[in-house]
Amino acid sequence: MSAFLLQGPDGQQIPYALERRARRTVGLKITANGVVVHAPRYIDDIELNRLLLSKWSWIVSKISLQSERQLPAVQWQDGEQLLLLGNTLYLDVVEDSANRQAKLAGNSLSLGVKQLDDQAHIARKVLLWYRQYALQDFQRRVALFAAKLKIAPPPVFLSNAKGRWGSCNSRHEIRLNWRLIQAPPALINYVVAHELAHTNQMNHSAKFWAIVEKLDPEYRTAEKALKDWSHRLHRIA
Repeated sequence: MSAFLLQGPDGQQIPYALERRARRTVGLKITANGVVVHAPRYIDDIELNRLLLSKWSWIVSKISLQSERQLPAVQWQDGEQLLLLGNTLYLDVVEDSANRQAKLAGNSLSLGVKQLDDQAHIARKVLLWYRQYALQDFQRRVALFAAKLKIAPPPVFLSNAKGRWGSCNSRHEIRLNWRLIQAPPALINYVVAHELAHTNQMNHSAKFWAIVEKLDPEYRTAEKALKDWSHRLHRIA
């Protein structure tokens, strides 16, 4: 990608990354790393600049929103605040030669490490705990929802995808993003209902959404809320 500057009507300059592709339209997105533009190879610089300026207000508002949603990096140390099922989870890290595994106690996740300043080691132990907790929770939810459809619970696996919360393949295997375990239960239930519905309808037809609604009558509210929660759920790697 090449770096450029877009100068607005007020003189403000916004840097953006440009990549030309074999496409028909100009694509524009605001990421955590800045503005990214995908443009057709045939469009010249003058026309591209004109198109981007026509989106100036939208670009500025989205950058502002992205800035507001920017969260501080996780500090893998005692007292750090994380999330579990929509609630605050406090890290309780103590020095321990036995190197104790992470254990949930109320709203705290306690673990022992040999070196309190070894954040990489603390992170590995906490993320392993998250994955183990998530798989058990997701399997339970899938089983409960499968019972409502009077079907056998399909296999459940964890996903580490950055761009999607769940998937269901032709073998009816469900994959759920482990980061979802940080979200309120209603949001997890929506994703579970969505993917379980795909075991019956591998599409997004009216029949598919009818199954989703049968499993989760409030799915529309949860679907919108999940978008608002997304930046918080991706705070941990």
